[in-house]
Amino acid sequence: MEQWIKELENSCQRTGCRCIQGEALSRHTTFRVGGCADLFAEAFNAEQAAALWREAKNQAIPLRVLGKGSNLLVSDSGVSGLVLHLAPSEKSIVRENNVVRAWAGEALCALCSYALGEGLSGLEFAYGIPGSVGGAVYMNAGAYGGEIKDRLLWVRYLDESGEEHVSSAEELDLSYRHSFFTGKQCLILEAAFTLEEGDRETIKAKMDDVMERRRSKQPLEYPNAGSTFKRPEGAFASALIDGCGLKGHRVGGACVSQKHAGFLINDQKGSCCDILELIRQVQEIVREQTGFTLEREVEYWE
Repeated sequence: MEQWIKELENSCQRTGCRCIQGEALSRHTTFRVGGCADLFAEAFNAEQAAALWREAKNQAIPLRVLGKGSNLLVSDSGVSGLVLHLAPSEKSIVRENNVVRAWAGEALCALCSYALGEGLSGLEFAYGIPGSVGGAVYMNAGAYGGEIKDRLLWVRYLDESGEEHVSSAEELDLSYRHSFFTGKQCLILEAAFTLEEGDRETIKAKMDDVMERRRSKQPLEYPNAGSTFKRPEGAFASALIDGCGLKGHRVGGACVSQKHAGFLINDQKGSCCDILELIRQVQEIVREQTGFTLEREVEYWE
């Protein structure tokens, strides 16, 4: 392991990436839990990310890609191999007429704010979603009647062998919290979105309304990973959980939010084990009382 860590550290130096051994992943997830990574490297653009990806693949090093860690639960014991963090950087969003393209590591909220500044409408629904552009594409993020697939034009990515591709949105099998990338070892580098010109004040008003609805209905004051469960066909996860009387249900330092039953929160410095057990108990109780099976939306690393 020492040899591949040294080689990757050298690669980081060549490309200008930041590299840390034994970085605590709790610092990089919105749940604020997770052990250490053998090696943690930050890439600030597509070229850096692609170089590290190919280096790790060539050496058969276990590899995981991290955006803003907003839909992620990491084991208390950490993960082996390389965690490649796609980090925001300056001038990573570019407008070409009514198409806006962005580096995968850029925050989705920053993309929405950029569109507002350019007087471009279409991404208001995504304002406040706490993920990265790449993460939003990976899971076809959505809220308040909109989804990434509604505006996505194309995606540039590396496949499992390191070959680069550009695929249109129509080729990416986009559906509810799913894409072509789901469960695959691909590296999303860049995405482009089709927007339309609009009135800045109207766009801002829509964004402010979305953010206010988030603040009023979601427990944003506590560490969480958004909606913990996918919406089951024919029902809503939060309504099922609430109907089972599970608001406030606790395991260790984690509990079901009193404000929004679809959110599990880490309000008392809980562990990953606490959250996993809470997820299991909620799934079991909901299944026993309603017959619905709740599928976890949050990704788990171990």
